Amino acid sequence: MRIVRALRRAGILGINERNHTYMLRWNRRERYPNVDDKLRTKQICARAGIPTAGVLGVARVHAEIRELVDALDAHASFVLKPAHGAMGNGILVVHGRDGPRFVRSGGTALDREAIAYHAASIVSGLFALGGQPDAAFAEERLEVHPELSQIATEGVPDVRIVVFRGIPVMAMTRLPTRRARGRANLHQGAVGAGIDLETGRTLHAVLAGRPVRLHPDTQEDVVGRRIPDFDVALEIAVRAADATGLGYVGADVVVDASRGPLILELNARPGLAIQVANRAGLLPRLEAAQAHWAPDAPLQTRLARGRAIARSAA
Repeated sequence: MRIVRALRRAGILGINERNHTYMLRWNRRERYPNVDDKLRTKQICARAGIPTAGVLGVARVHAEIRELVDALDAHASFVLKPAHGAMGNGILVVHGRDGPRFVRSGGTALDREAIAYHAASIVSGLFALGGQPDAAFAEERLEVHPELSQIATEGVPDVRIVVFRGIPVMAMTRLPTRRARGRANLHQGAVGAGIDLETGRTLHAVLAGRPVRLHPDTQEDVVGRRIPDFDVALEIAVRAADATGLGYVGADVVVDASRGPLILELNARPGLAIQVANRAGLLPRLEAAQAHWAPDAPLQTRLARGRAIARSAA
């Protein structure tokens, strides 16, 4: 009980309270497919004029897999993923070509049959939420922004932004490592670094739940780094959350080297490790956002409120 009281005093949001007070109350069940289906999320973003990575091909049934692989022959790099996947499972990143073979992160070469087999596993539901039949789709592989290249290994970092009732309340960047096989997923070994909503600079960093200052592969400092175009990333995260009709959302943004910030995906069940990366609890920010919520507040007003809430909570 002493630990529970200490966490409460620190404003830490626990999983039960997240589920009951925020997810169940503010995320209507019929709107979950807007974020659980990554292809639908892309369509919603497209209608709202929000940039996402381009789709190169889709296979919704096994009979369409050969056509998907044929389409990928025209591309030197791409990302093959499940439409209903979670936690980075089932994502295959191809970095280049070695003749007719596809080269994935780490240098492993795959032939067309291996790509087709992975797509078939996706369509069969191997990586889907609930194990239901899924769609396999390939999208363009985004490039690491030059300002972040020294603190990411074999993959592209992303920015997770928690948006509550249209107000951004907390953000972190997830930095790929060799241990994470180039994926930006904390549970697979990526570094998580909390971000100051006002300055767009990283504040603290953790790896496997422990504080770190240096990237484990490059030995570069990950604290005090500026996230390129962070204001734009914050804006499109809020706009995307608005477009889904959900009230409690984790928006994942990638800052591409040439295109700038794009929505990667959205999550109606955002994890709680963002609090560890920020060394701050979500509860005071969520309560402040609720107190300052206004149904018709303009976007820029809501962005300013989010920054002000983060500043007062620091």
